[in-house]
Amino acid sequence: MKIVFATNNQHKLEEVRHILGDEFEVLSLEDIGCHEDIPEKGITIEDNAVRKAYYVAMKYEVDCFADDTGLEVEALGGEPGVYSARYAAMDCTDGTVKAHDSEANMDKLLRKLGDNDNRRALFCTVIALVRLIGGTYAYSIRYFHGIVKGEITRQRSGSQGFGYDPIFRPDGYDKTFAELGDEVKNKISHRAKAVQKLANCLKGID
Repeated sequence: MKIVFATNNQHKLEEVRHILGDEFEVLSLEDIGCHEDIPEKGITIEDNAVRKAYYVAMKYEVDCFADDTGLEVEALGGEPGVYSARYAAMDCTDGTVKAHDSEANMDKLLRKLGDNDNRRALFCTVIALVRLIGGTYAYSIRYFHGIVKGEITRQRSGSQGFGYDPIFRPDGYDKTFAELGDEVKNKISHRAKAVQKLANCLKGID
């Protein structure tokens, strides 16, 4: 089964392709010739996910899913949340810090959290699946959520993964996502849980 994942993020593509397995041919935006910058202007991660999936599905007439992920830190009132990818860039007025700058995002988060002993946090991924119905502009939308709880470490640890992985330690483990490696992370992560629900839907299990 062919399906489009509305991303060109190679880390995400590799994770999702690994989780879905050989039953699915997961195409990227580049694979279908989509080079537009689809803005993430939603006020929730659900909004961001469905905007991307709907745009691609309608323009390219393909079934498409998109994801968005937010890291919510309890002591920061749920920050960075929907702004996780552009957390540091929000403070930059001269354009020197871009969205998806993981190092800058982690720096800001650790700085704001400081020596606070409450390090509780959670990752939430939402996948929006837009499927065309009967070759027309009729469509269906499904949402799949995945959550993993844990804590923010006081310093970076590990070199695998991406985003905030080096400073997030999931409950039940003594290592960060960046230390655990793909084999473990792809079984327990927020994205893994959401992708598994997507896979069950595509296979007709759910």
